[in-house]
Amino acid sequence: MEQKEDNLKDIISHAKEYGFVFPSSEIYDGLSATYDYGQLGAELKNNIKSYWWKSMVQMHENIVGIDAAIFMHPKTWKASGHVDAFNDPLIDNKDSKKRYRADVLIEEHMEKYRNKINKDVAKGKKRFGDDFDVEQFLATNPNVLRNQAKIDDIEKRMRETLGENDLEGVYNLIMDLGIVCPISGSKNWTEVRQFNLMFSTELGSVAGDASTIYLRPETAQGIFVNYLNVQKTGRMKIPFGIAQIGKAFRNEIIARQFIFRMREFEQMEMQFFVRPGEEMKWYEYWKEHRINWHKKLGLGDENYRFHDHIKLAHYANAAADIEFNFPMGFKELEGIHSRTDFDLKSHEEHSGKKLQYFDPELNENYVPYVVETSIGLDRMFLAVLSSSYQMEDLGDGKQRAVLSLPPALAPYKAAVMPLTKKDGLPEKAREIMNTLKFDFNCVYDEKDSAGKRYRRQDAIGTPYCVMVDHQTLEDNTVTIRDRDTMEQERVAVDQLPQIIGDKVSMTHLLK
Repeated sequence: MEQKEDNLKDIISHAKEYGFVFPSSEIYDGLSATYDYGQLGAELKNNIKSYWWKSMVQMHENIVGIDAAIFMHPKTWKASGHVDAFNDPLIDNKDSKKRYRADVLIEEHMEKYRNKINKDVAKGKKRFGDDFDVEQFLATNPNVLRNQAKIDDIEKRMRETLGENDLEGVYNLIMDLGIVCPISGSKNWTEVRQFNLMFSTELGSVAGDASTIYLRPETAQGIFVNYLNVQKTGRMKIPFGIAQIGKAFRNEIIARQFIFRMREFEQMEMQFFVRPGEEMKWYEYWKEHRINWHKKLGLGDENYRFHDHIKLAHYANAAADIEFNFPMGFKELEGIHSRTDFDLKSHEEHSGKKLQYFDPELNENYVPYVVETSIGLDRMFLAVLSSSYQMEDLGDGKQRAVLSLPPALAPYKAAVMPLTKKDGLPEKAREIMNTLKFDFNCVYDEKDSAGKRYRRQDAIGTPYCVMVDHQTLEDNTVTIRDRDTMEQERVAVDQLPQIIGDKVSMTHLLK
């Protein structure tokens, strides 16, 4: 685990050095748990958004996108349950003065037993090779069964205490498990308390006359209150979906682990409206569809797993997370939830407006059920960045830092470089650059030796480097270098758009 945490430090350092992510307000010593995306970070972020939007909206005839306001009528959050139920169970360690989410402490404790099981499986694979039967081993090995029984017991108690909002029971579970503070190493805990996560502000110029409104803690409600507008104006037939990318805000007490948990973050959400009774079919469909979307990026299938929720949210009848193997271990990347008709019915009740759908096939009105897919854009950014970053040993004591980003997501698709700054090479390089820039985001680079420039482009994930030399002036050919293989090939200038396009096109991901 220590090595993985060191890896996170390296990624944070790399992200800052190369203009991906900066601490916010750094000249004023920063602001806790807020970050700014630099010039390359903004490009990578936009490419991730584009991949999500195209696959969700462009590839589905029955899904459309909207962009709702951040501020909403205060009754929205009463109806959604956020005013009464948007709380985290928190616990303080009296020695370190640090505050933690009680459920996260328990989850991390269970993960230790899961890691023990994984180690036993790895040992078995090493010992027996191809003859090793994983399923049989998990079902019969005494160590595995003992650790699994511990996990099952903790999960059962966690489900019962959190489900009944039994904070004393949660505290007792933490004490019984002997969970210590990661910083002080002590078990000197306070009681568990609930804390509401919404940021509030006032609407209106005079404080006394203003009404309290909230910065939205999720983007979903903007979709629900517009469901009827979209359905009628778009003449949408059930099943159909509404997608949205936007900022959300949560007053997280434990905002940590770089951009994984922040107070201001971006979500990519889609609400899929279905007939009552068909929600589980679509829940399974979207689970499968979303995990495939992630795996197409080639970040390693072994880095993903499903985790079914122990404690269901007040609106859900089924919920699962797609977890990713971050430098901090497996953590939530995306949630798929069957939200039933809770949201629309609640908005009907609080607004007094009917939010029903007339189904011509059934010849009846009903409030649709909803299946949600919700992914944290910042977490997706971290998943892509952390799994792409590596230090490669080139032999002779040489190393290179390389970001093997999926080419379609890379900030720059190609770097155009003149071999020297004279003999008309910069002018020719500019001419090539001006041709390519209509189709690809390119960077012009003429400073330092060719080797240093290649290293710099490797470190920011540029798939191709195009070197313009004296031969280019004679026969209009250039050397194109591949980031991943470091192989170089001589090609005609007019072939460049097709060669680069074949590698960096998003079409490969969408098919």
